[in-house]
Amino acid sequence: MSDIDVGLMRGTLDLLILKALSWGPRHGYGVADWIEVATSATLLVGEGTLYPALHRLERQGWVEADWGLSENNRHAKFYRLSRTGRAQLHTGASTWHQFVEAASRALRTTTAPQQT
Repeated sequence: MSDIDVGLMRGTLDLLILKALSWGPRHGYGVADWIEVATSATLLVGEGTLYPALHRLERQGWVEADWGLSENNRHAKFYRLSRTGRAQLHTGASTWHQFVEAASRALRTTTAPQQT
């Protein structure tokens, strides 16, 4: 996998995690479950991908965490958006949508552009 693929996937995963937390605090399983449901099971995030991403977002100050009890009465770390995480979600989602729209336009092009 190329560097651009990894960077694009990491950035997209970060935005999906931030979006999942925009609805309120969730533990890791709840974040993964939200992503699965929101993407109609197109994207499935495993623990080996999810938890390093959550820890990275926590180190960046975009996510804060506290220990609590899950709905199954088990100890779990609950993550929530910080103020800077909410701002990053807004900025990052806007940038991501601009990128996707531009890439989609280019990929739908059926003729070579005229050189200027």
